Amino acid sequence: MADAARPLTIGFPRMHKEAGERRDFLPPLVGLLTALGAEVHIETGMGSGMGYADHDYMALSPDVHVTDEDGAYRQDLVVVLRAPEGRYQKMRSGAVLVSMLHFATRPARVALLRDLGIDAISMDLVANDEGRRLVENLRSVAWNGVGAAFAALERTWPGLTDPHRPPVRVTIMGAGTVGKHAVEFATKYGDDARNEAYMRFGLPGVEVVTTGRNLTQDPAYFRARLAMTDLLVDATQRRDPSVSIVRNEWIGLMPPHAVLCDLIVDPYLVDVEPAVVRGIEGIPQGNLDQWEFAPDDPAWDALPPAVPTTHRRTVVSCYSWPGVRPEPCMHVYGSQLAPLLETLVLSGGMDGITAQGSFHARALWRGSLRAWPASPDDDVPDGQVPSGLVPGAPAVDSGEADMRAQPGRASATEAGQLHAGRRSPGLSPPAPRSRS
Repeated sequence: MADAARPLTIGFPRMHKEAGERRDFLPPLVGLLTALGAEVHIETGMGSGMGYADHDYMALSPDVHVTDEDGAYRQDLVVVLRAPEGRYQKMRSGAVLVSMLHFATRPARVALLRDLGIDAISMDLVANDEGRRLVENLRSVAWNGVGAAFAALERTWPGLTDPHRPPVRVTIMGAGTVGKHAVEFATKYGDDARNEAYMRFGLPGVEVVTTGRNLTQDPAYFRARLAMTDLLVDATQRRDPSVSIVRNEWIGLMPPHAVLCDLIVDPYLVDVEPAVVRGIEGIPQGNLDQWEFAPDDPAWDALPPAVPTTHRRTVVSCYSWPGVRPEPCMHVYGSQLAPLLETLVLSGGMDGITAQGSFHARALWRGSLRAWPASPDDDVPDGQVPSGLVPGAPAVDSGEADMRAQPGRASATEAGQLHAGRRSPGLSPPAPRSRS
């Protein structure tokens, strides 16, 4: 950590994941940190997937420096959205890492961070005094997922644009935060642009039915509902992840054009007892390189042999739905992280963060490795372990569809930021726009 003789240094490495991962933190966040007196080191190419160049960051302040990946990781404080697997050793002992780290489901990661002397803060555990997450983008999980589902439905159902068809029937499983957002976007055909176009064409609207556990656990009702469902959305928080809600054989009851929209990140873990399965049995799981799977896609056959996949429909699935629209997503995360990073900078790092500090200091403390139990026998601090986590399950490094913790409201104007980038996700991510 920085000493009194020099400013705090902050590194922003890029996320070297799949090719479809185009997100980086944006210039406004970097500018805020330099205005607070920090020295910022960005990895070269920062923001290039969204049309930004190194000079867009360097123009903010002489305290912004462009470096390579190793240089970004050698700073006092390192900020990266997704957990930087394979790169922890690049950091200095005593440095602070702020990332989606998922302490609860990554005990080996926790042990490694401690062995390396890294003072980590897990974004997904940073919460207010009521246990509500302060860093989350669940609205975009629903927005992008449901938008992708309707884009797929346009391809699978030629009759969708027939003015004489009945209303589109959408069934949403789960009435939590993501389920509520899914209702909002489903009623608009996934986004405002498509909704306005369909209204101009005089097409019938969308009927949305939300089902909770008392109906999803009623086989007779639910099978009948699936038979008339054009779009099925999984936004559930299952109490028992070893039991699917929709059996693979039930998928066969749905219309041939039906689309299955997966907003959940549950894995297949067939080698544990009991096995962990998906909420909709037998569907593949996508990422930012591919989130749409036709019934004949090879991904179905690549699932574990014990998983039944006989009955298939088109699926949209992505562990990181917010990343489909990278720039609006990073505006939200930047707005949420700004007061937290400001608190870290003004506190001189983690040594100035305590459980009795300011609102944001307390939130940072709750998400820190210092507050996390040193052994499985220790008590976990209140509000840190989301209910329903699967013991031993590999967490999604992005953490963006983790609905098991209570979400907080984004600071700044999330709705306005999202509106600026609204467009319907299709077969592939939109190309980065050029900047002068």
